[in-house]
Amino acid sequence: MWVDNKLGFKKYAELSDFTEGIVGFVYEIHHLPTGKRYIGKKILKHKRTLKPLKGYKRKRVKYVESDWKTYTGSNEISKTWNVKDCDRFILELCPNKTMMSYYETKYQFQRDVLENDNYLNDNVLGKYYRKTLKKYIK
Repeated sequence: MWVDNKLGFKKYAELSDFTEGIVGFVYEIHHLPTGKRYIGKKILKHKRTLKPLKGYKRKRVKYVESDWKTYTGSNEISKTWNVKDCDRFILELCPNKTMMSYYETKYQFQRDVLENDNYLNDNVLGKYYRKTLKKYIK
């Protein structure tokens, strides 16, 4: 279950709990046993393209719910975490993918994820890397 701090600790357990027009969200996961954290973004539905029906040329489109209910991040370490051992917070609900990327980057820079060892984030936008930053900041 995901908790939204901005909306008075509103809980999200089903897709129907989200308001219409929400494509995804930016989240922060706290792993309680280790104290580690991870900030990322998660889309609620994936677009699947199916082959055309017999006699037609246009491909069909189907939207399938993602694994957002059991998701614990894309980092190799966070993937091994049990959902029950984590506090999962929604930082921002987003109406499109562009805003998801913007808010993910915003929160990662605000919380200094590359400089803080409590965060597992290795990079921001695939452009700024923790290992490169450590060469220049001492």
